[in-house]
Amino acid sequence: MNIYIQIAILFLSVIVGGILVELFKKSSNLKLLLSFSGGFLLTIIFTHILPESYETLGLQAGYFILVGFLLQLILEYFSKGAEHGHAHLHESSLSSSFPLMIFISLSLHAFIEAIPLNHGGHSHTEQLYWGVFLHKIPVAVTLKTIFKAYGYTSKKSWLYLAIFGLMAPLGLLFGELVKDVLDVAGAWLLAIAIGMFLHISTTIIFESSEGHKLNILKLVAILLGFAAGSFLA
Repeated sequence: MNIYIQIAILFLSVIVGGILVELFKKSSNLKLLLSFSGGFLLTIIFTHILPESYETLGLQAGYFILVGFLLQLILEYFSKGAEHGHAHLHESSLSSSFPLMIFISLSLHAFIEAIPLNHGGHSHTEQLYWGVFLHKIPVAVTLKTIFKAYGYTSKKSWLYLAIFGLMAPLGLLFGELVKDVLDVAGAWLLAIAIGMFLHISTTIIFESSEGHKLNILKLVAILLGFAAGSFLA
């Protein structure tokens, strides 16, 4: 796929998320999309990019995956969990004029996860690309919902959402610049992205259960995500 088309699609995913907030007032409808994306991400991790990462890096892959997992833990401390479709906001946090740390952590996440998408040494990065695309939609939904909670006007919300939408394309472009100079770095970054997505996807699936009971619609959405991820094999 042409890199300019890739950039446009990644940016479009964020716009789609913003539109969904306007179309669906009930968050329960959007949680089904989140469950689907969690199932899809977990499937492509175990059936595509994780085996190839170990094939490329050997046992070193585990250390970089762990780095990505821990990095995601740190980012979520500041983002309040927005990477997996919701944010734990308190009244005290809404008193500030802008959710700066949430915005920065989500932007860093989007930038980092997009860097290895075009790494030439991996044949399964196309699956990761579509995983990032699907993941960006519920994150954009959450971010726009946060802006609404802060009382932002629609125009201002869309402006900041568009800035966030540029982060993944910038990461993709940065990856294109460095992949020929530091070829092995692409494999490291892919393993780090695996760790980040492993944390996110498992959290999404576990949080789909309420009161230790899994909603049947969410279960179906997760299984459809599994099926869609397997179809890309």
